[in-house]
Amino acid sequence: MDFATLIGLVGAILLIASAVILGVSPSVFINPPSLLIVVGGTMLVVLAKFSFAQFFGAFKAAARAFKFKLPETQASIEELVEIAGIARKEGVLGLEDREVSSPFLGQGIQMLVDGQDGKTIKELLNKERLMTLDHNRSGAKVFTAMADVAPAMGMIGTLIGLVQMLSNMEDPKSIGPAMAVALLTTLYGAMIATMIATPIADKLSLRMTEEARMQSLYIDALVAIQEGTNPRIIEQMLSSYLPPKEREKVAEAEGA
Repeated sequence: MDFATLIGLVGAILLIASAVILGVSPSVFINPPSLLIVVGGTMLVVLAKFSFAQFFGAFKAAARAFKFKLPETQASIEELVEIAGIARKEGVLGLEDREVSSPFLGQGIQMLVDGQDGKTIKELLNKERLMTLDHNRSGAKVFTAMADVAPAMGMIGTLIGLVQMLSNMEDPKSIGPAMAVALLTTLYGAMIATMIATPIADKLSLRMTEEARMQSLYIDALVAIQEGTNPRIIEQMLSSYLPPKEREKVAEAEGA
């Protein structure tokens, strides 16, 4: 579970809810016509921009961004060095029943056990990496479009409310509800874009980059293992994926 995203989104919603509750009656901020215009309109307009598979796949990708957490780079390097040691001592068949932290890594190890050469492993896993990258990128695009459309739908609702208000100026009772629609649609649009769509789009973009980098690490390690490279050399090679500070710590530990 990615608690940073969960705490950020839930915390922002609770903060706004607290401000509403501490002010006037919360029911003032609930307006079905405004919700219909902004939420319904936003979903339909975004759906028009993408296919059904891309639209609904974006929500699955967002759920995965919340639930699935990538392993730490250092922990993955240690795991790969251990796998390389087993392969060097027992051969790749010794990895057949090996449990690993990533399905992508497991797929690569199965290729090693099946006797695939390094070039084939690299090509197949690179295709898988690009497919994952494209899936995450598509999800980010859907939520970015939602962040763009929601404020625009809020503005449309505002214009509708103003037209209703100005066309019934002789009836004072109709001015209040029409003004509520005008203001609340803008509020709803801003909240959807700022508090939901944009953070999820940014999280998916970040996850896309992190996952692609981790998969590249796995590919490099698996190809090196297939070629019979010394585990010590593999560890040094994979340390380039670490941030500079962590790389310095690893170097200091090795020196000690």
